Amino acid sequence: MSARPPLLRRPAGVALVVAGLAVLSTAAAVAVAPPSPSSSARARTLQQQLDDLVGAPGGPPGVIAVLRDGRRTRVLRSGVAQTGTHRAPGTDDHMRIASAAKAFSGAVALSLVSRGDLGLDDTLRRRLPKLPKAWGAVTLRQLLNHTSGLPDYIRAPAFQKTVTADPHHRFDSSRLLDYVADQPLRFRPGTRYQYSNSDNIAVALMAEAATGTPYEKLLGQRVYGPLGLHDTSLPQDYRIPTPYLHGYDVDPPAAPQDVSELLSASGIWASGGIISTPADVTRFVRGYTGGRLFAPRVAEEQRRWVTGASEPAGPGRNDAGLGIFRYTTRCGVVLGHTGNMPGYTQLMAATPDGRRSLTFSTTTQINEAQKPDLLKRLRTVQENVVCELLHASS
Repeated sequence: MSARPPLLRRPAGVALVVAGLAVLSTAAAVAVAPPSPSSSARARTLQQQLDDLVGAPGGPPGVIAVLRDGRRTRVLRSGVAQTGTHRAPGTDDHMRIASAAKAFSGAVALSLVSRGDLGLDDTLRRRLPKLPKAWGAVTLRQLLNHTSGLPDYIRAPAFQKTVTADPHHRFDSSRLLDYVADQPLRFRPGTRYQYSNSDNIAVALMAEAATGTPYEKLLGQRVYGPLGLHDTSLPQDYRIPTPYLHGYDVDPPAAPQDVSELLSASGIWASGGIISTPADVTRFVRGYTGGRLFAPRVAEEQRRWVTGASEPAGPGRNDAGLGIFRYTTRCGVVLGHTGNMPGYTQLMAATPDGRRSLTFSTTTQINEAQKPDLLKRLRTVQENVVCELLHASS
């Protein structure tokens, strides 16, 4: 591998790109559009859209969407799980879920809030006193909704230099914030929205400090076990369990480059390092939004929305809660999270009661910085999938 891998030739290649300003927003009511044409006609239209997405310049080699309405599960797919084969993407294929992992750190933290082990107003000064004093007033709530002002460690020149020189470098995940420890807050906590990968590193460290338990073990105790996730893990190296959806850097006219195992998960840890499957992600998002992991009073706090988009932006209008986003589409509201990293772009979402859900996985990185036109197209398809999900009974 060259000292400057092809994937890192673009500034956003390693970073989980940050976004947004925020002001307080009030919750919107769910408004479902009138029934559309028959389900078979809609399914044919969606399938064509997935095929067109795969065939678009710079498009992913594979796409899989899983829709579940409580009574049945439908799987739409296009392309292949690995170029040079005829194997279609599968619901049990492993994949990197990128920033959708932030919802998992939110789930751990909110479950601990529900138990009384953490408080939403607990500060970094109280829980992590070794972090810079200038960050001390930042609360768990502000970390979870990206209004903390913490500088993003992924943008730090020293971090970028290390990853560029050795993408397999094994980081000490507990020390990732050291890359920005000499920097002040970007703004006074609670006054703005700015997506930062540092936030969820701090969330995981607070959970560890409150319980004396490693974050990986907390995931098992507080998330995997209760929701029955059997194919989800947070590794420290670059390997992906088999079978898996291969992720690609797609930059025509060059052939797609397999980057599935390019990066070590240790460098993104609680911010984006989790590996899962479409089936497990479906179980997670249904349980997460459906209230199975924490008390209703905590869910109410989670859904105090501020204006801010996930990265990449999800379908419709985006608003940020605590470890979750609200996507207000033309057909109604779903809650969830997106993510993107080299080789993968993810959306998981469910209705606020968790009864209807979707996961949407593509095997290339699609975001505003690298592929703005394709992202616009992807968001349109995702919104159409949301509409199909909400019209599932018609």
